[in-house]
Amino acid sequence: MKKTSIIIISLLVVIAVGLLFLSEEKSPDNTGLWENAVYTENTTLGTGENTFAVTVEAGGQSVEFTIKTDKTVVGDALKEHNLIDGEEGPYGLYVKVVNGIEADYDKDQSYWSFEKDGEAMLTGVDSTELKNGDRYTLVRTK
Repeated sequence: MKKTSIIIISLLVVIAVGLLFLSEEKSPDNTGLWENAVYTENTTLGTGENTFAVTVEAGGQSVEFTIKTDKTVVGDALKEHNLIDGEEGPYGLYVKVVNGIEADYDKDQSYWSFEKDGEAMLTGVDSTELKNGDRYTLVRTK
């Protein structure tokens, strides 16, 4: 009876460890996303007349920035603080890096979604006029 109990417990441990490894393998896209992040805690940046908030979401984590600037366009203010980088394209700036976190559609079908109040913006960051108190979100999407 004692030997059977030890065998059953051993099998349960092996199964539990196997399930742990399987669950970790299902989310490899999110591992290391924040490794190159410049900021990992909520941060206020800059000085200026205009104040707005930007939340960066990636891999189940997020950080919020309060941006103070004299710029009038969201993208200009984010570039001023080196929070975004990308490539100029036919529709404006194609954002590929936010807060040091990359999203590259050509590599893994990920991209940065630009949102306001939970809705996708119809304009890009480099053509969106900002207003005091606005709240935006950049979401790494796949």
